[in-house]
Amino acid sequence: MGRREQLFLGIDSSTQSLKGIVIDTNKRTVTTALVNFDADIPEYQTSGGVHRHEDGLTVTSPPMMWLRALDLLLGRLQSTGTDFSTIAAVSGSGQQHGTVYLKQETEKKLAALNPERSIHSQLDGIFAVNDSPVWMDSSTSEECRSLEKRIGGAQALANITGSRAYERFSGNQIAKICKTNRSGYEATERIALVSSFMASLFACRYAPIDFSDGSGMNLMDIRSRKWDETALKHTAPGLAGRLGEPRASNEAAGHIGGYFVRRYGFDPECLVVNFSGDNPCSLAGLRLEEPGDAAISMGTSDTMFGALMEPRPSASEGHIFASPIHPSGYMAMICYRNGSLTREDVRNRCAPGGWAEFSAMLERTQPGNKGKIGFYFKEPEITPPVLTAQYRRFDGENRETRNFSPQEDARAVMEGMFLSMKLHGENIGIIPRRILATGGGSRNTAILRVMSQVFGVPVFVGDVSDSAAVGAAYRALHGYECRRQGRFIPFSGAIAGAPAFHKAFDEKAHPVYGDMILRYRELEERTQRGDR
Repeated sequence: MGRREQLFLGIDSSTQSLKGIVIDTNKRTVTTALVNFDADIPEYQTSGGVHRHEDGLTVTSPPMMWLRALDLLLGRLQSTGTDFSTIAAVSGSGQQHGTVYLKQETEKKLAALNPERSIHSQLDGIFAVNDSPVWMDSSTSEECRSLEKRIGGAQALANITGSRAYERFSGNQIAKICKTNRSGYEATERIALVSSFMASLFACRYAPIDFSDGSGMNLMDIRSRKWDETALKHTAPGLAGRLGEPRASNEAAGHIGGYFVRRYGFDPECLVVNFSGDNPCSLAGLRLEEPGDAAISMGTSDTMFGALMEPRPSASEGHIFASPIHPSGYMAMICYRNGSLTREDVRNRCAPGGWAEFSAMLERTQPGNKGKIGFYFKEPEITPPVLTAQYRRFDGENRETRNFSPQEDARAVMEGMFLSMKLHGENIGIIPRRILATGGGSRNTAILRVMSQVFGVPVFVGDVSDSAAVGAAYRALHGYECRRQGRFIPFSGAIAGAPAFHKAFDEKAHPVYGDMILRYRELEERTQRGDR
């Protein structure tokens, strides 16, 4: 009887859903399944997978809902014909910055799960805090400012942890829980991230926080990959013991728990490779391994991220995380709030005929837009920090003007975004040799041409619609190969043969953008100050 092909399972616990993807050794997708929290588990009454509280700042999710979703997801994968006995390793992606507070004795309950019953029916009551703060929560400004003051300022904190204090970061959430729900904190035996919580379920024991997801907490020294003692002590008492030691992303938390072997037929030798955050897993899914590898994701919000070997943290822009695929590498990321919704608003104003008309306008305009630069903030912006919504336009002499022509607006909204990414990306070390474009905007070839023109590097596209889930599956395979060979092996070696990305454009660097980016920096600072 022939040897069965090994498969690898990636789990993606996002804000709105839980997804499973199974790949084979050729990195081809075998099957997928999805559980939508709102639609499939309506009893938790979430909207977009979360509960928004009356203060307008606090946003949480019920972790019991995630347990229920895991039961449903594994059942759906089983119904597609997935043979769990062929799964050699599982890993996962969890929405970054969410925290889960587990009571005393939880690990014993995980080890004693009865395979005759569902997970969620056995683990009700394990949570010391019933509502987990998630990445959308922005209620910790007081804790952020306190941490920065204790460390020596925003830049000092960024130098250690990779980022200034952000409201959604896990350490600041923990500090608020300790202050506002002290009894819940005292009852907590283990604080997990969403990623390490899901890994703990599969391992039936506490799984560690991995280096990469741990970078999004304002608690970990990104160079030593250890918790920073000053940040820990300032955040909450006894925190180190509640967090456990962070571990490398490619390591295994152990073999899959006996519950999954007996209930679903997993091979007892199946590895649980440490889960990580959704942004690190997206980097893995897009295979950004070497310095110069960068991705631009154009969705509701826009992000630019890339691989680094030397971190350049900033107190005013972006984040630096430990790499999820390179033991001594880093990933840099910049986030923008004004993404597709802002582009759609400008499109509606200048090209009411739709995206085809908008694209035609881009094709008719020249690189540099005759010196015209626009700032389009439909919402307050993260990068650069701009607190008020505003559209501002400047001519080639840096004089503010009320209107551009429709064609100029179309060009300016795209050039402005890419000039901003080029400027702020370089500030934290992202200097692309090539760019992989993803998200809805990556399907517009006219936009991709402008991207290539501004950066002056090749732009590639590929069919990676679920980069975090795919990255989780790739990381399962990578961790398995590292364990099998008894040493760390390059990520690219483990996933060789994955579907190729295709070059969309390779424009030469346009000299006009050398002068333009200097003007863009000056006008951006002027816009931030509110100068006229």
